[in-house]
Amino acid sequence: MARTTPAVELEVGGRTVRVSNPDKVYFAERGVTKIDVVQYFLSVGDGILGALHERPTTLERWPGGVFEGAKLSTRMDNRGDAFYQKRVPQNAPEYVQTARIGFPSGRTADEVCPTELAVVAWCANLGTLTFHPWPVRRTDVDRPDQLRIDLDPQPGTDFTQAVTVSAEVRALLHELGMAGHPKTSGGRGLHVYVPIEPRWSFVDARRAVIAFGRELERRMPDQVTMNWWKEERGRRIFIDYNQMARDRTIASAYSIRANPRATVSAPLRWDEVPDVAPNDFDVITMPARFAEIGDPHAELDRHPYPIDALLEMADRDLRDHGRGDLPYPPEYPKMPGEPKRVQPSRDTDRPRT
Repeated sequence: MARTTPAVELEVGGRTVRVSNPDKVYFAERGVTKIDVVQYFLSVGDGILGALHERPTTLERWPGGVFEGAKLSTRMDNRGDAFYQKRVPQNAPEYVQTARIGFPSGRTADEVCPTELAVVAWCANLGTLTFHPWPVRRTDVDRPDQLRIDLDPQPGTDFTQAVTVSAEVRALLHELGMAGHPKTSGGRGLHVYVPIEPRWSFVDARRAVIAFGRELERRMPDQVTMNWWKEERGRRIFIDYNQMARDRTIASAYSIRANPRATVSAPLRWDEVPDVAPNDFDVITMPARFAEIGDPHAELDRHPYPIDALLEMADRDLRDHGRGDLPYPPEYPKMPGEPKRVQPSRDTDRPRT
């Protein structure tokens, strides 16, 4: 029978957070235990709370830690060692606040909505490594206040190619009178967040990202793709526009990723982007970096932008080039104006050349 160590209690912002089995190994390769994970989140407290504050948040829970062969449960197979938790866990402390959100299916759920650092520590005690906040605040859960541009390397490409594309992302945003805030994904990719005025729907925000991605694709056709179907992407960086669809989320800044090295999603300054690698940032190295430079995303939400110019670009794409909507993920209801969700190689009605 496995031995457990006595629980410890931490004082976090005037709250007492109990950490059970604190010496449980979560990342064997790095010697990182459960209490180390909790202390990591406390060490970057202002940063992680800034990324999550008042946002409905899905929890990615690894209660057994990350070990060889461990896998994450999916919609198709729920027998994994870890899982996503969208609804607030039972017996949550009274200080854990929630926000009610609506899924594309029409169902609703009350999600954890962090408002103080004790909530993050409590979630970490449940085995939460990665926090997945919605791009909305609880004051209006139907109108995004961020555009999230996900630079997703495809087979044959890596973080280096994502960095190259990010330079054009920055330039295009500048042309539009906007500024973005980059971060590593914690894996091979790169994310750029753009604060926007919360005046548009998820459908409009997604259209804006599609228009932005298509312009990148025109400028860098050999390096960027907007093709939803993997068989058509090639060795290019995919702009994952569906990350702006309702109920699709991205790992937050400072979240820990479930890999042996325990890398984290690291906010960056633009001048750092060409010189870093994802493995530079993990639960061991990030606390010292945070203590030295603070949070590069601290000002992210201070200057939100309108997206009218991007929506005008989307209108021009449709009017001048016949390029309208793109496919949604398979679990979504069919959307107005959406093309067929049929893999091209299986589409018997697709014109052949």
